[in-house]
Amino acid sequence: QLQLAESGGGLVQPGGSLRLSCSASGFTLAYYAIGWFRQAPGKEREGVSCLGALVGSKTYADSVKGRFTISRDSAKNTVYLQMNSLKPEDTAVYYCAARVSAYQCPPPSWDSWGQGTQVTVSS
Repeated sequence: QLQLAESGGGLVQPGGSLRLSCSASGFTLAYYAIGWFRQAPGKEREGVSCLGALVGSKTYADSVKGRFTISRDSAKNTVYLQMNSLKPEDTAVYYCAARVSAYQCPPPSWDSWGQGTQVTVSS
């Protein structure tokens, strides 16, 4: 069973940056589509970004386009979400999810989820 672990969350001022990481042990993440999601208190979970398996597609929610970048470091078996120009409305718990052999984003469903990492944007 693939187990994902997110890290990199924290408290940042508006306009600041954070880089979230999604990693796994025992599985090669390059063969998985990886999605980043977030859920703010009292709101539904929303998709933020997705990266297809191998050289698959990348997608971004309109609310983060131009500010967030998803990437994969195969040597470190990690997928990153670089978040720049952060806004208070980006405050949420961020989760990564994985789907094996999904080359297009988003896949119809997700196989595994991480436990989440808190991102708080506040002055």
